[in-house]
Amino acid sequence: MSSVLHLRGLFVSGAASASSARVARFSSPDKKKNYVSSVLMEDREAKPIDLVGGFLAKKPYNPPSWVSHLNPIPTHIYSLGHLPTPIHKWNVPNLPDDTEIWIKRDDLSGMQLSGNKVRKLEFLLSDAVAHGADCVITVGGIQSNHCRATAVAARYLNIDCYLILRTSKTLVDKDPGLTGNLLVERLVGAKVELVSKEEYANIGSVALADLLKERLISEGRKPYVIPVGGSNSLGSWGYIEAIREIEQQTKCSFGVYFDDIAVACGSGGTIAGLALGSTLSNLKAKVHAFSVCDDPDYFYNYCQGLLDGLQAGVDMHDIVNIQDAKGLGYAISTAEELQFVKDTAAETGVILDPVYSGKAAYALLKDISANPTKWKGRKILFIHTGGLLGLFDKFEQLAPMIGNWGKMELGESIPRKDGIGKMF
Repeated sequence: MSSVLHLRGLFVSGAASASSARVARFSSPDKKKNYVSSVLMEDREAKPIDLVGGFLAKKPYNPPSWVSHLNPIPTHIYSLGHLPTPIHKWNVPNLPDDTEIWIKRDDLSGMQLSGNKVRKLEFLLSDAVAHGADCVITVGGIQSNHCRATAVAARYLNIDCYLILRTSKTLVDKDPGLTGNLLVERLVGAKVELVSKEEYANIGSVALADLLKERLISEGRKPYVIPVGGSNSLGSWGYIEAIREIEQQTKCSFGVYFDDIAVACGSGGTIAGLALGSTLSNLKAKVHAFSVCDDPDYFYNYCQGLLDGLQAGVDMHDIVNIQDAKGLGYAISTAEELQFVKDTAAETGVILDPVYSGKAAYALLKDISANPTKWKGRKILFIHTGGLLGLFDKFEQLAPMIGNWGKMELGESIPRKDGIGKMF
């Protein structure tokens, strides 16, 4: 019976063909022997889940040794992301001498599930299933990437999803439409409930989720609440684990060791996991977070609570530098920010989202430009947290910036077809 072996990022069908493919790569008998011996050892040690790819499977979680003192440690995760995500040099123009920016493409962690939220959901949905949930509730903005990812992941696992989305007072009684993340959420059957921004501010996300939870319980359902952005202590494990992934990539793939990690901050779980993981592991990169909504003081306090929930014994102020990058406000883009997103795509081929990574990269490069000596000689890893679908909500602002089209000039001398398709 044919199996599918997942070895070193390559899928090879059939055990015999896999062995042949390995041996064919080497001309020297000694090299063949040593390589085949090491790979066969990998096969013997691989768990059954590894031998079939494991996507959507529940598996035991074995944490890195450097976090063995944290408590509680998750026992299982669901395999939801296409991991590891790649890292490559980001050829951003006009950097100071000897300054390099590399980029980790967590925007490629899936398709409908793409982005940083996938890593958190691997832990959160495992916990939901362990608690016997038949539906999940989460909260976010009208174009929330987290809500979209939660809706897709829940449907993969045959769990219903309820989304509480905040919108403007003038739109709260209207069909929210099918733009961007909303299209995916509604296609996979998520139940969308709208609240105004004023109601959200007055009541709060926790109380809103609890209100819906009580209603669903009264209807005989078993709901599980996932916080905004998946950012609680359990969700933070997603980016503790990402640090292990980065460590392995730097050692095995390209030998670059990073001085700094830069990332957007929208709900706190990602930066809490990155900062704690980088501090406890051998990576020891300095983490720079760019807040796209609340002020840095809010995130220092909130993330401290996440670390305390893991009994980490670490002060958030000591392990991360949080800068304000929200500009005009959450999900509100200036013309300069969108021009930066457009120019970055045209110059480097990397498309940033306007809400998170676009604002974070814009603020990072402004800081590098203003303080070149601070960044001289540094190797920076920028985490692209995804959110491409959010660009569809900005098409009216982007349209005047994007030309690159025109009617093709055909000229008079080009041969043309007659009415029956013959050239003349």
